Amino acid sequence: MSHDELQRAARSVLMPAIAGLVLDEPVRRHLHAGGVSVLLGETRDEYLARNMSFERRREETDAQFSAIAREAALCAAAPVLIAVDQELGGIQRLHGLVPGMPSSTELTHMSTADIESRCYEMASSARVMGVNLFLAPIVDVVTGVNPWLHQRNLGPDAAEVARIACAFIRGAQRAGVVATAKHFPGHYQVEHDPAVARAAVPDNAAALSDGLEVFRQVIAAGVGAIMPGPAVFPALDPQQSASTSAAVIGLLRDALGFEGLIVSDDLDAVSILRGNSLADTAIAALNAGAHLLLVSAEAGLDDISRAIVDAVNNGGLDAQTLLAAAHTVRAHAQTSRAQVESGLYVSYPFSGGHLTRRVMI
Repeated sequence: MSHDELQRAARSVLMPAIAGLVLDEPVRRHLHAGGVSVLLGETRDEYLARNMSFERRREETDAQFSAIAREAALCAAAPVLIAVDQELGGIQRLHGLVPGMPSSTELTHMSTADIESRCYEMASSARVMGVNLFLAPIVDVVTGVNPWLHQRNLGPDAAEVARIACAFIRGAQRAGVVATAKHFPGHYQVEHDPAVARAAVPDNAAALSDGLEVFRQVIAAGVGAIMPGPAVFPALDPQQSASTSAAVIGLLRDALGFEGLIVSDDLDAVSILRGNSLADTAIAALNAGAHLLLVSAEAGLDDISRAIVDAVNNGGLDAQTLLAAAHTVRAHAQTSRAQVESGLYVSYPFSGGHLTRRVMI
């Protein structure tokens, strides 16, 4: 295979995260060289507050989202995955630009059909703005201390988490937005924020089993993507985080039979890096079975992609593993475009923005 083919594959498996709605030159160059995804993320302060800033909510418009989605596709000359964190009860990157979702407490009092309907309306509105990948829902069944998922999780009842999450998935994906269930295999207790400290999930067979059952149910519901988490599960792999562990991702693919897109958590997280370089961590995630790697747009996209190609040439990464991951990512982007081309999206005004419905033709 050609060097150019490897280079484009290495770009395809990287998803750069940007905090604003402007594609800077490194991201534009990355898309031109083969990248096919972008995360429209939030700042660290917004992440910690579980809320978008007043300035962002005042200034951002749906037209800006549409414009950046079009620009990304033009840079890539291909369909592009445009991702956001649009969590239930947690971080909602699209704030008032789409119909709002009920709180976690309110969701528990709603019927499954009503939750699915609300999620469909919200995702339909996001889809017309160009967003086609939600890094949500969070399906961790939190039963212990977990400051990382505080005010972001759906509670300690596994059956209820699964019910709400499956409704979200069906609603979002019916609207043409791929849902991502996170964080496999279920972080029921984490004492530290994995973004800034090494974190491990204590051994608890019953809690792990509950978490895996939720993932079985979201897989049965047809979830398009799953994100392994950032912490270490000593009972499964005492050395690697879930996002870089062949044992953990193997459990997802082999034992649970998941055949969709596997998206790593943020590789910049201290608990994922664990003292290693970002490039080595990216290669480890690919070797473990991840397809799409979440990294900061400021992390050095050129250097990471070059290191991935070097790993193939040096025998540290199988070429077919890289090409298969890139193919999986591109296939999801292509499918997303096909869904738009097969339907008509119509935008209706609602209080605070527009509601988008799709009529099949």
